[in-house]
Amino acid sequence: MTLRRSCAARFAAALLFASTAVAPMLPLPVHAIVVFDPTNYAQNVLQAARALQQITNQVTSLQNEAQMLINQARNLASLPYSSLQQLQQSVQRTQQLLGQAQNIAFDVQQIDQVFQKQYGSVSMSASDAQLVSDARSRWQNTVGGLQDAMRVQAGVVGNIDTNRAQMSELVGHSQSATGALQATQAGNQLLALQAQQLADLTAVVAANGRAQALSDAERAAAAEQGREQRRRFLTPGTGYQPGSAKMFYGSN
Repeated sequence: MTLRRSCAARFAAALLFASTAVAPMLPLPVHAIVVFDPTNYAQNVLQAARALQQITNQVTSLQNEAQMLINQARNLASLPYSSLQQLQQSVQRTQQLLGQAQNIAFDVQQIDQVFQKQYGSVSMSASDAQLVSDARSRWQNTVGGLQDAMRVQAGVVGNIDTNRAQMSELVGHSQSATGALQATQAGNQLLALQAQQLADLTAVVAANGRAQALSDAERAAAAEQGREQRRRFLTPGTGYQPGSAKMFYGSN
């Protein structure tokens, strides 16, 4: 009986050892096997590359938009310099000189009145003293017109240095403009400077023309007055009357 038990124990032990030795050689479950698929891997890599390219394109687009906004801000930036006040002051100085015209101002109504009174036809009933007074008034008008023209010329010459400084400043700002608006504003101010210079030139031409016109009008009036005085001199009874004259004292 004991022998049988011993044999049974040995047989059971042999079976247990055999099962343990054979177990590692049994196949693993399907879910535990790792399989590498080259096609799937390539597709995944391609998808990742495409996604990276899209992100790169988006970043580039955002950079372009940011640069566009920066450029727009530069184009909308205003010029940090204005010459308007200096130009207005130059124009005002010239206008003041024109407004200080002596005797006959730059006024149509006043010019008509003065010319009708002083430069019209000489009155035959005016006295000799009145003729002399009128001639002197016309001479004063001519001299005043010449002086006014020279004052305007001096004022315009005085504006040249100011205009030179403004032109240099505006050209510098135009060349260093950061955007279209600054360049445009600098160009507009340069045009305003040219307009101010044209206004000065117009003032000089007007003042010179006024002086020339007064001089011509004085000559015309003097010629008319000379004819009247000659007529009076030659008119019998009122003009020159011949008579005896003593050339030396005590002679007969």
